[in-house]
Amino acid sequence: MNAFVLNRHGRMVFPSNIMPELDFSTLETLEQLDSVIRRDFETKAPSGTEILERVRTGGYGTRYDLMRDMALNLFWANRFSITMYDKRPTRWGDLPRTRPDVFLPVLEPWEDGEAKVSGVQDAYPQLPARWDDACEDRVFEILFDVFANRRHHASTLPAIKPTVAEFLEQPGALTFRLPRYDPDYPVYDYTDILDVSEDVPELEALHRWAMVLHNQYPWERSQVELADAGRLRDDDWVVAFHPRDKEVRAFLRRLRAGAGPRHVAGPRESRPPVRPYPELDVRQRFAVQPRIEALAAVHGDQVCGNDDLIRNTAYNWSPMSAEEIASKTGIEQREYSSLPLEDLALQAAEAALDKAGRQPEEIGGVLVCTCTSSRLIPSLATYLCGQLGMHQVYAAYDLIAACAGMPYGVADAVRLLQEVERPVLVVCVEKFSDKIGNVRTSRMIFGDGAAALVVGPAPEGTSGDIAYLKTYASGPASEVNSILWPNPEFDNNITVFGPQVKALAGRYLSQMIEELGALPDPDGGAGTLLDAIDLIVPHQANKTMVIGLAERAGLTADQLYFNIEEVGNTSSASIPLAIHDAVRDGVITGPVRIFAPGFGAGAVAGYAVLRLDPAVVAVAGPGGAPRGEAAAAPPAGQGDPAPASEGVREAFG
Repeated sequence: MNAFVLNRHGRMVFPSNIMPELDFSTLETLEQLDSVIRRDFETKAPSGTEILERVRTGGYGTRYDLMRDMALNLFWANRFSITMYDKRPTRWGDLPRTRPDVFLPVLEPWEDGEAKVSGVQDAYPQLPARWDDACEDRVFEILFDVFANRRHHASTLPAIKPTVAEFLEQPGALTFRLPRYDPDYPVYDYTDILDVSEDVPELEALHRWAMVLHNQYPWERSQVELADAGRLRDDDWVVAFHPRDKEVRAFLRRLRAGAGPRHVAGPRESRPPVRPYPELDVRQRFAVQPRIEALAAVHGDQVCGNDDLIRNTAYNWSPMSAEEIASKTGIEQREYSSLPLEDLALQAAEAALDKAGRQPEEIGGVLVCTCTSSRLIPSLATYLCGQLGMHQVYAAYDLIAACAGMPYGVADAVRLLQEVERPVLVVCVEKFSDKIGNVRTSRMIFGDGAAALVVGPAPEGTSGDIAYLKTYASGPASEVNSILWPNPEFDNNITVFGPQVKALAGRYLSQMIEELGALPDPDGGAGTLLDAIDLIVPHQANKTMVIGLAERAGLTADQLYFNIEEVGNTSSASIPLAIHDAVRDGVITGPVRIFAPGFGAGAVAGYAVLRLDPAVVAVAGPGGAPRGEAAAAPPAGQGDPAPASEGVREAFG
């Protein structure tokens, strides 16, 4: 299923958020399936009894609140049929009796169903509309038609339905009986669902939910009853369940074979290293000093605002407004790309080489930092070599350091520089939009983007642009596994465990600040390295979280630069993208010393302390179009520009 599509109104839609699909290739046991189902459907879905109790006790404040509970209840009632089976009305006389892949649901009558239906019917008109009377009435009509004609109890539904032969062996077992079936019964087309457009984002999402639920029962629902085999005539119609795809069939075969979960040994207790690892003093350690020859960025071409997230609220999300997302994350929008990851990387690499004035044959190595590539053979780095026309380089490889990708990549580039004494191309690229599915935390945070740097040898006798480098990795297993992809427990989508991420980020950031405070000014000044920093460009993880952690480590918010509110978290690409945007937006107008810390998945971290001249940045506008070869000059009449550190402080003051 596509990660996102644009409907005819130009609005972004996430099909996976409204049309449940589970990846059964990762499931081995019913216990695993039960865990996924409870996570996606049961934990937030009220039962019919709970809905009736809330109606009777005045628990609903608006019509929207009631409708949302109705929809959650109906998704729960369809939790297995909507994820595992295709429903095919079939004449009882034509239904195969012995096939192992044709099933009949065994159903129990809905206890107090009439009271629950009448309670909802009576309550709805007494409640005030939340936003839009007419729209809410339209959505309620669709939902209530499904809710009012439910016949079966949902609590006892089994995931594995009996075959027809097994159904016949259960005296008194009840299943759906349709006295007639119209194959042209109206349902909503896929494009109908995508093209829903409502002024209120929450109602747009709920409208799509209602349409998907309507399509689960494509027959005249008021005529349906529950019947046992003895009451079924050849001309009656029953609803046969067929596995929806080959992965569900394979899962059912694994269950019949009695496959068990793979046993994995638990982690050992983590212990600190016997002694600290020293920072890498580039000027003292290396003969070939590194110079940043170019930095180029490629932004995503599609904007996904917080309202777009709410319009695409998934059936398993807790209620949250666009404003709450911004408050929680500091993100107003994230940028997605309609391009494949490889094309994003290639565009950034070409722009950086062009800015540096370097030909492919001059490059000594290519490093790609990414945690979202599904390319294994050839690596993305070697793929880029081929696409760029590099006949041979000294080394080309991918580096998976997630949100610390830029410091890791630059550190490796500096080491390679000593051996090849020619420029190294470092590409940081991520495409998260197609790896999130309906995981809300991930969808709130991550975006797509790419940036590339050319790190070459500085002229002989000069100090170069990079003063210090440091990388770290590991910690408690809970931190190492704080961000996972693929994660079978979340349908193989990227998942983020917030408290653990916050713990590792806080641990590393405090350690980095302490280390910088103990190092001397690279230019021989009286203060420390930390005092000599003009601008801090941290990994753009979560603005609210990072500011809080930075303040705890002794920094102030105006020392940090963020662009996360516009582009989201792009992991390895986030730091160089932010540096690019700081130049583009006039925050950096002269050479500055930057502290660039990264931290994230795998409990990895790292930093670079570097001097950046904005003249080496290939500035592009929001749409990716070039905006000139260098940063904008100060307005005429202002005289000499202020020192970089003062200019940065003024920009953030």
